[in-house]
Amino acid sequence: MSILITGANRGIGRALAKEWQSAGEKVIQTARNSAGMETLDVADPSSIKQLAKRLEGRPISTLVCNAGVSLDKFDEMDSGYSPEHWAQSFAVNVTGVFLVVQALLPNLQANTDAGGASKIAIIASQMGSQNSPAGNRFIYRASKAATINLGRNLAVSLKGDGIAVGIYHPGWVATDMGGGSAELTLEEIIPGLRKQIDGLTISETGCFKSWNGQDCVL
Repeated sequence: MSILITGANRGIGRALAKEWQSAGEKVIQTARNSAGMETLDVADPSSIKQLAKRLEGRPISTLVCNAGVSLDKFDEMDSGYSPEHWAQSFAVNVTGVFLVVQALLPNLQANTDAGGASKIAIIASQMGSQNSPAGNRFIYRASKAATINLGRNLAVSLKGDGIAVGIYHPGWVATDMGGGSAELTLEEIIPGLRKQIDGLTISETGCFKSWNGQDCVL
């Protein structure tokens, strides 16, 4: 099994990579600029194409779309939420997910052609739920809502290729993005998140689940 993780240089991505590596799995770690990792800027289409070229012909069993940004954490309605933050957030959290999936689809198909079970895991957030609005963080919420929608539609389009798509809410985790006051630690959520991804099958493609297996509200 060959696993590729975007944004593997810190936080959830790095912890997932270590979790799988400790179990003997082969992990391709990607980041914008980290020693020992494949270079990938998900907001740069040329960087995505270059990665796909380097990995041409290499089967990938699990693609984890984890790279993401949260730029409006401290924004105020009267002065924040700049157009630049909207554009950058969607470029990473939404467009970047699609372009990486699109570019590495041949690698996932190569795995299914060889008899393997291919899957895509998209790290989203319950903050993108359409049915539990809480106000503020408009950019992050909107981008994650789009990410969830993208994942659900990818699941429909790729089901015929035998590629399962799962969307996952990791919880509010104490990382650089989540901050020190978060409710959960990486040590608490990573085993459960890995279990959900490992257990994803084509029969539940399009699911939106929490790290502990609970169904999330769409």
